[in-house]
Amino acid sequence: MVKVKSSLIGLITFILIVIELTIGFGILAIVNIPRALIPIRLFKISLAKFSNFIGDLTVYGLKLIMLLMHGNNIKVINNETFERDEWYMAMSNHQSWADIFVLLVAANYKLPLLKFFMKQELWWIPFVFVANKTLNMPFVNRHSKEAIRKDPSLRTKDYENTIKACKRFMRSPSTIFSYAEGTRYTKEKHSDQQSPYNNLLIPKIGGMATALSAMPKIKTLVDYSVVYKTEKRNAWSFLCGDMSEVKILVKKYEIPEKLKEKNYLRDDQYREDFKMWIEDIWQQKDINIEKLKL
Repeated sequence: MVKVKSSLIGLITFILIVIELTIGFGILAIVNIPRALIPIRLFKISLAKFSNFIGDLTVYGLKLIMLLMHGNNIKVINNETFERDEWYMAMSNHQSWADIFVLLVAANYKLPLLKFFMKQELWWIPFVFVANKTLNMPFVNRHSKEAIRKDPSLRTKDYENTIKACKRFMRSPSTIFSYAEGTRYTKEKHSDQQSPYNNLLIPKIGGMATALSAMPKIKTLVDYSVVYKTEKRNAWSFLCGDMSEVKILVKKYEIPEKLKEKNYLRDDQYREDFKMWIEDIWQQKDINIEKLKL
């Protein structure tokens, strides 16, 4: 009986989320049609702000669905203050695809709408494609180290693609978001990396450092530490509410002046300084996650 009830919750949650996203992204698709016809910068800026407004409303709808179906079990520990008219960079540990929903809800109306870098391979997913076109959530195609070794020119291509993508964020206040670990955490990946952290994979800083070099308006890094009560991590577990009990610790860090307006591709010192800065934050983050588990 319990399993049937859980499955029913999962099915209804899925249907409600699909309806909510269809309505939200449908409106976004319609209101953005003129963007291709009116190549005026001020118009595009105004449209970007209105699209963010619709995006925030859509996320709020997701929040209501999660409250209705899963209860008020997301505990956000946030003693920080933010401005809605500023640009931010954000990062988080990554444990499940459900992290996206949880983080969007946690940041809703606290920060400017989160903008995720999305893998080029996901362009065929309708909601992802529309997000790319209407909310300026750009696709990036980062090549592996092995591919770059075979063709060094790919490094420059990846860098230029990221810089180009970041320029779209400048149209309206946004929060550029990156999963610093680069992939979802598993015990196997943790072991393979021989990670020095108890609860985290080794951070990959290239994407964030490149984005920062392209966006001088960003002054603050926002770090989210996410801890689920359950060990379940699949999509169905999220929909059924098994992952509804979650703690999120929010910390913000002022970005040092020496890390602003640098060139990640050419500046070796910048790469090293940025790496050390993130690793210091990562060490504290690892400790914070351990405390959240208690």
